[in-house]
Amino acid sequence: MNKKSFLYFICCVAAMGGLLFGYDWVVIGGAKPFYEVYFDIADNAVMQGWAMTTANLGCLVGAMVAGMMADRYGRKPLLTTASVLFLTSAIATGAFNDFTMFNLARFWGGIGIGLASALSPMYIAEVAPADIRGKLVSLNQMTIVLGILGAQVVNMLLAREVANPQDILNSWNGQWGWRWMFWAEAVPATLFLVLSLFIPESPRYLMMKSAAQPAATAVKGESRWQLPHIGGGLLLFGLVIAVFQQWCGTNVIFNYAEEIFTGAGYNVDSMFINIVVTGIANVVFTFVAIFTVEKWGRRRLMLIGAGGLGLIYLTLGSCYYMQVEGIFMVVLVVLAISCYAMTLGPITWVLLSEIFPDKVRGVAMAICTFALWVGCCTLTFTFPPLNEALGTYGTFWIYSGVCICAFIYLYKVCPETKGKELER
Repeated sequence: MNKKSFLYFICCVAAMGGLLFGYDWVVIGGAKPFYEVYFDIADNAVMQGWAMTTANLGCLVGAMVAGMMADRYGRKPLLTTASVLFLTSAIATGAFNDFTMFNLARFWGGIGIGLASALSPMYIAEVAPADIRGKLVSLNQMTIVLGILGAQVVNMLLAREVANPQDILNSWNGQWGWRWMFWAEAVPATLFLVLSLFIPESPRYLMMKSAAQPAATAVKGESRWQLPHIGGGLLLFGLVIAVFQQWCGTNVIFNYAEEIFTGAGYNVDSMFINIVVTGIANVVFTFVAIFTVEKWGRRRLMLIGAGGLGLIYLTLGSCYYMQVEGIFMVVLVVLAISCYAMTLGPITWVLLSEIFPDKVRGVAMAICTFALWVGCCTLTFTFPPLNEALGTYGTFWIYSGVCICAFIYLYKVCPETKGKELER
């Protein structure tokens, strides 16, 4: 295996953390109509929000410890640890019959998501040369959306039609289907665990620890321009874009697909088909991001994402207000997913992996990732009560306002990091 092939191999292995992140994060959306009936929370908005949020709380813990542990023990051991957490959580979530234990297993898996979400893009950024770093870090987002699509396809294939919706509890879906949706994750988690044992430690980590001279040669060939020394303003920018990636609202489409599509006039069976359509759009437009990030730059794509989503959500909310149903609503949802997939989804991770110097990158990435999952928790937990109190139209109007405010902020302060060397 030549040097370039080995580089892509280790980046793909690290990006498997993103694959499992995407699968674990979205699989619950397809299982939701069935486990809610099984655990008797179908009419309890608070418990529904809690079930969707426990993994996100685990993400907070994983993100909080990721920086400290990565700087102390290295990037590679943390990726292996994340794979073990994904594997054990996948098995346990589907096995438990108690709602409390179900949530504990989700929390456990969330810790793995928190670790992987911080470590995978950071590891890739540290091994990649400057001229293709954006593409390779975007590869992590590609695996995230492939994990999302994988979860959506698995959910669609496992779910069986129920003639009487009132009989879900006694159906295969209500007893076993939702369990297998979680258990399927054990296959890629096992593969990630095995492959993570064969990748090297990040050369920049080794340099930071003065562990080996060969590590220095792995980062040669980059331009000599360096980003400014980290300061409060730079950290604030990282925190803002991390939280905004969640508060822009796109991720509720994956986690609350049932409410989004049934509100647009679709039944449960059609909902699964529409979810897969959004997943395919997510993958296709993440490819667009990979091929445009080095040409258009980070700043332009972030502005396109914030402005585009602001307009789409304004239109989507207005259509819900006017009770528009059918294919036009699906088109708007696909547009929102596509816009997010080629901009805010991958580019946020690219920027976060690039803007901090070596000596604080682990801690700074952990802080920003922690903030991202705080944003995810609040977004996920608040959607059911917001949707109940304001209607779907009011909720999307709020997301539109957030995107417009973010566009103004990004226009004023977002830097361009394309082709710049990571500060040592």
